[in-house]
Amino acid sequence: MRRQGPGQGQGQGQGPEQGPTPGEGPAGGPGAAVREPLRTEFEFELPRGFVDESGSVHRNGSMRLATARDELVPLRDVRVRENPAYLSVVLLGRVITRLGTLAMVHDGTVENMFASDLAFLQDFYRRINAEGHTRAAVSCPHCEGAFEVELAGSRLGES
Repeated sequence: MRRQGPGQGQGQGQGPEQGPTPGEGPAGGPGAAVREPLRTEFEFELPRGFVDESGSVHRNGSMRLATARDELVPLRDVRVRENPAYLSVVLLGRVITRLGTLAMVHDGTVENMFASDLAFLQDFYRRINAEGHTRAAVSCPHCEGAFEVELAGSRLGES
């Protein structure tokens, strides 16, 4: 039996049974596209913050990508049927996974947020659930230099 040296063995991509990593060309050589792992959770900071019953302010949180179920289940909610604008409140209550030190985030939490924080979260939801990116390749009409721009902005009101 042969001993494996450093950098050899399982998980190192050295075995003959492994092909190119996802996104690489057939040869997996230089210039091959490298795929980043899929991010399913995204950190955010609310512009104002959610104030709980004790007066504590919670600003930092995280939101996960929405599933088809997340978007379908709220449509059966009576509150959404009576007032379609309530859809975003119920939906955000499903996808926000953490907010400060709160034990749980639900639609009642979102319902009691400041309007500016709700608007921020609605925009954030759209950005992370879009086609996987918010950057676009553009070129300058004067010098024809190519560069990327952030379409969604990094803060509320930016674009």
